[in-house]
Amino acid sequence: MSVAVDDDLWTALGDPTRRRILDQLLTDGEATATSLADHLPVTRQAIAKHLGVLDRVDLVHGQQRGREKRYRVDDAQLARAAAQLRQVGDAWDARLQRIRRIAEAIEHAYEGDGEVG
Repeated sequence: MSVAVDDDLWTALGDPTRRRILDQLLTDGEATATSLADHLPVTRQAIAKHLGVLDRVDLVHGQQRGREKRYRVDDAQLARAAAQLRQVGDAWDARLQRIRRIAEAIEHAYEGDGEVG
């Protein structure tokens, strides 16, 4: 069972600061790089770079309003990421179940030999 995973999306989500930015945007609904920097222990410039990465993978979208750019989470892309994560989790659950069945079969075969271990 092969799961199609968007590596660029997961690379973007792999950074803890970007996950915190997403959390803050989900809490606030929308925010600027400046307002996000007020809530996170990084500079506005660093936030802007992280927002650029999130924007490139369509997790956030910025809209210019006057001199500010306000960012919002793209709910559809976030749902896509969650679905991929579920698929990966399901695939690993299936693999672990197969390993368990193999281990149990080995254990039963070993017990059938009459040896005590």
